[in-house]
Amino acid sequence: MIKIGKFNSLQIVDEVDFGFFLEAGEEWDQILLPFNSAPKDCEVGDILDVFIYFDSEDRIIATTHKPHAYVDEFAFLRVAAVEKVGAFLDWGLPKELLVPFSEQKLRLQVGRSYVVWVYLDNTRERIAASTKLDKFMSKYPGQYEVGEEVKIMVAQKTELGFKAIINNRHWGLLYSNEVPRELKVGQRMKAFIQRTREDGKIDLSLNPVGFESIDGLAGKILETIKKKGGFVAVTAKTAPREIQELFGVSKKKFKMALGNLYKRRLVEISDDGIRVVEGNSS
Repeated sequence: MIKIGKFNSLQIVDEVDFGFFLEAGEEWDQILLPFNSAPKDCEVGDILDVFIYFDSEDRIIATTHKPHAYVDEFAFLRVAAVEKVGAFLDWGLPKELLVPFSEQKLRLQVGRSYVVWVYLDNTRERIAASTKLDKFMSKYPGQYEVGEEVKIMVAQKTELGFKAIINNRHWGLLYSNEVPRELKVGQRMKAFIQRTREDGKIDLSLNPVGFESIDGLAGKILETIKKKGGFVAVTAKTAPREIQELFGVSKKKFKMALGNLYKRRLVEISDDGIRVVEGNSS
């Protein structure tokens, strides 16, 4: 079965003046692979991995070029044009990707980039996109374990932090005071489940959760103090903002990691600050 908006492994069955025809099974007639979308030196009988979509005349067509997005996935794409039927996104293929006005949460602007869901519009036989992200999230609660590693895409900056899409299915939140660096909308990375709330909301962390994360953070803090000459004037009265700027973590996590270092006798804590224990400063 041909998967539109995805890569398929198809065999070349014929060559014509303008390209190759690929075997498409019973569902479709043969699918055209134009010469300018085919690899050099391919020939009849070869099996190619090709992306299947619709061209500007709504005919099914193949290419070996990789688009910036696939059907049934979220993507961060730039608006190339706005016309009567909607906005058109640059997704790396000759025919731009339509976001109908009915699928725009807010009117899209040329030159700006947006997080969208790419879907197959079966009623009109076309691939389209939507900025109404909520309706494409899973209707079932996320069955995640605390500490589980997940893949995320940053979708929106909020007052609390950064709203992110987890595993292409659920919403999660990264709190600003726990993010060591400024994130950008559209950025993809790994994260860890920090907690799942009774209301179904999910908190995320960029660091592993539990003892291992504290251990890893402790090492980072120790290295930072060493780079400062083995001493930092950080005390119990130091403001959380100063700790965030110096170590890139919340004061709560800093205190837990510092306790780990103290128990290992790697640092000394005094009224004027924190010192690396002699012999551990190299």
